[in-house]
Order: sequence, then C-alpha cells, then structure tokens
Amino acid sequence: MGQQRTFKSTDSGGLDFDSLPMRLWQKAKKLGVWDPAEIDFAQDRSQWLSFDDEQREVLLHLSSMFIGGEEAVTLDLLPLISVVAEEGRLEEEMYLTSFLWEEAKHVEAFRYFLDEVAQEASDLSRFHGENYRAVFQQELPRALNRLREDSSPVAQAQASVTYNLIVEGVLAETGYHAYFEMLEENDVLPGMRQVVGKLKQDESRHLAYGVYLLSRLVAEHGDEVWEAIETRMNELFPLALGMISEVFEPYDPVPFGLDEDAFVEFASTQFQKRYQRVAQARTQSLEELTQT
Repeated sequence: MGQQRTFKSTDSGGLDFDSLPMRLWQKAKKLGVWDPAEIDFAQDRSQWLSFDDEQREVLLHLSSMFIGGEEAVTLDLLPLISVVAEEGRLEEEMYLTSFLWEEAKHVEAFRYFLDEVAQEASDLSRFHGENYRAVFQQELPRALNRLREDSSPVAQAQASVTYNLIVEGVLAETGYHAYFEMLEENDVLPGMRQVVGKLKQDESRHLAYGVYLLSRLVAEHGDEVWEAIETRMNELFPLALGMISEVFEPYDPVPFGLDEDAFVEFASTQFQKRYQRVAQARTQSLEELTQT
C-alpha cells in the first residue's frame, strides 16, 4: 500500500488563520466578490462617441495590453498552483483559488468594455509591440510552464519574479495606476473607473502574495534563491520599461495628458520597493515572515 494521505485541516494544528495567505484569503472573500457583468457602461459609451480618433486609439491601445496581459496570467498561473498544492501548503493554495478566479474576471471586464463601449471587433494584437510579446508570449509562459518539470526553489522564484514582481508589480500596477489617474483627471468613463478600482484592489492582494512567496523562498533556501531573484529582476525590468516606451511612441502629443516620464518614475519606484522588501527576507526567520 502507498503512504496514507494526511489532511492538514484535520491534524492537531489545523489551519494557520494568522498567516499572510489566510489573511489574503479573508480579504479576497470580502473584496473580490464583484461581477463585471453588473458594471454600467452606458455613460462610457456616450462619452466614447464624443472622443476623437486619437483618443479612441490610445484607449484601445491600453485596453488591448491590459486584456492580453490578464488573459496571459489567467492561462499561466496553474503550474504555480500545482506546485504549491503538491508541497502541501494548503493555506497558500486556498488563497490562490481566488487569485485565478480574479484574473479571469479581469479578462471578462475588459472584454465587456471592448464589446459594449468601444464596440470593437478588430484584431487588437496590432498594439502588442516587441517588448510586450517578449514578456507575455515568451518569458511568462516559459517561466511558469517550466514548473511542470522543475519545481525547485530556484524555478519557483524565477516564475514568481516574472509573474508577480514584473507583470503584476511593475507593469499592471503602473498601468492601472496611470490609467485610473488619467480617467479621474479627465472625468471620463465612470464604468471603467469602477472596474479599474476593483482591479487595483485585486492586484494589490496578488502582489502581496508574490512578495510573500519570494520572501519565503529566500528565508527557506538562502543565497541561491536570492541570486536567482536578483538576476531575473534585472533581466526583465528593461523589457518592462521598453513596454512603456511602446505605448507612447505612436502619439505626439499623447491624448488625455498621459506622461511617459510619470509612468517610468512610478514603475521604477515600485520595482525598487519590491526588490528591497524581498531582500529583507535574507535576515528574517521563516516564522517572522509568515506572520508579517
């Protein structure tokens, strides 16, 4: 007979409700329950018709990058969930079920915007430049799918850097911050503002888990993992900055007052914050980290 399976939820320790993954799970149950199908886009459609061609073009450009990125992370998350499950990290797996569900809702929300507001049925991949394709068509799926054959701490760290720190912590956080500020300052697209507000809440939880995961791997496995994280961040950050440049290149001036320097500054600041936060794990115990 094979080894008898045990269940964490029924052993003497039960679930660690004080751990960060479980605290994120509690937040996800309260804050993540919103339905893209219930967003009212009527005023957005009316305003869309008043925009000039270049304003519509930049909104399609940004939306195509957002929805493509959200679809990519929805598709590529499963190998990470499988590794966490195989290691018996029940609290983390429980939280990651909401993570995947939320990414799927983000895809749905942007598709509603494209269908109901822009009423756009063309192939929007024309907006996906060289750096965008490198991240979402090559680096992201390669790093995550590698976990199917190699679940080592280094491979997990490289996957999480790609997904959590670069795609979510630099690109998504920067993009949604700037997009939301643009809509607020110009007082346009109230339905999409509501969507982006919800997305920012969801992504903040995703990023918190990513920082936790990388910090845990560093605390558990030391310099080998830290060096892999540092190398991977430095490999991918130039691609992230390149994506920002690709957004601005076609427009002069950029509609709605979008500012490339502000994008770059925000992205660089977020990159440094995450770098420093994970670096702190080199001097933390696993117990300290889990309860942070």
